[in-house]
Amino acid sequence: MAKLPKYTLSHDDTKKRWVLKQDSTGQSVKTFATKAAATKGGVLERAVGKTGSVKIKKRNGKIQEERTYPRTADPRL
Repeated sequence: MAKLPKYTLSHDDTKKRWVLKQDSTGQSVKTFATKAAATKGGVLERAVGKTGSVKIKKRNGKIQEERTYPRTADPRL
């Protein structure tokens, strides 16, 4: 299986927005006013281009959860 592109959704205190960044380049992909706006109804899936792994961080910087798109690409245990 090919490696999925990795992204991180975290809060940027200077911009006061939630920022989705590609891990390999550090480049911002999309910004959101709230975490809820970023995580609702397929918004992240569309932002990563239907394929990727997204780490969602809490405001304090700790990882809250990780989502894989598509779900069938989840690693097997």
